[in-house]
Amino acid sequence: MSSDEIIAKGREVIRIEAEAVADLSRSINENFVKAVEVLNQCQGRIVVTGMGKSGLVARKIVATLNSTGAPAIYLHPTDALHGDLGMVRKDDVVIFISKSGETQELANLLPWLKRLKVKLIAMTGSENGKLASECDIVLDISVKEEACPHDLAPTASTTATLAMGDALSVALLQQKNFSVQDFANLHPGGSLGKRLSLELKEIMIKGDKVPMVQEEASLKDVILEMTSKRLGTTCVVNREKILKGIITDGDLRRLLEKTLEIKNLKAKDVMTKTPKVIKPSALASLALQQMENYKITTLVVINDENKPVGIVHLHDLINLGLRPR
Repeated sequence: MSSDEIIAKGREVIRIEAEAVADLSRSINENFVKAVEVLNQCQGRIVVTGMGKSGLVARKIVATLNSTGAPAIYLHPTDALHGDLGMVRKDDVVIFISKSGETQELANLLPWLKRLKVKLIAMTGSENGKLASECDIVLDISVKEEACPHDLAPTASTTATLAMGDALSVALLQQKNFSVQDFANLHPGGSLGKRLSLELKEIMIKGDKVPMVQEEASLKDVILEMTSKRLGTTCVVNREKILKGIITDGDLRRLLEKTLEIKNLKAKDVMTKTPKVIKPSALASLALQQMENYKITTLVVINDENKPVGIVHLHDLINLGLRPR
């Protein structure tokens, strides 16, 4: 194949699979509503089963359900008939995945699951197959054609099945009122977990390490404080330690560009009087977002009395693995 032919084939596959997903919208109907309601009412776990490529798709759907607050497990249909059927309880809901709707291993499993009287949902490409006739709810995942030129390797059909699994998971997520905080509780690791759950009070610079000067402090004292704390900034407070402003090294540079007569200047003469501030309970991701929006590298963390209790620096957030969106 020439380069042009390879590109054309790649684009054709994407077109076929995109059309398969788009056509899937016809299956978002009353059966889909029933499936979401049954899954939402499930007091046990969602058991997803399938053979071959459908089994791989089933595992991915299980992962998505678990990460969005719906406890789920994968059941291998062959292993189920050799002891793993004990994983299934009467409060569970079982989802079968089969393009043909006639997968023998799933057909063998059906009567045993019926004995347990669990709700059965079929995701199948054949509404006339055995699964469709035996299950309580049927979701149509049929496709017009596979991207495989021999119509052998599951391609568009597995993509459509994944999309249906995502549709179920997201609809169920909303039905359960699954919140961002709920999501954070299930994803504590990695940059995602940090972005969702890490509060500034856990990571901010605090105590004696927070640069701070009085309003009447000389510019020399300001520079000494900024140099000793090595943050390129300092808070300016009044005698009650209430925040009145902030001075950055950028402010000092801009001042020196205007005048060298700085001997008699006080901190209050140079400070920015409306600094950007944030509360200790705010998420680190919010601090990162504000820094990005305002094009700044530090935020003053204040308490309810408007007193500085910490400083958060952009580099510290990045070093923790957080990144701007």
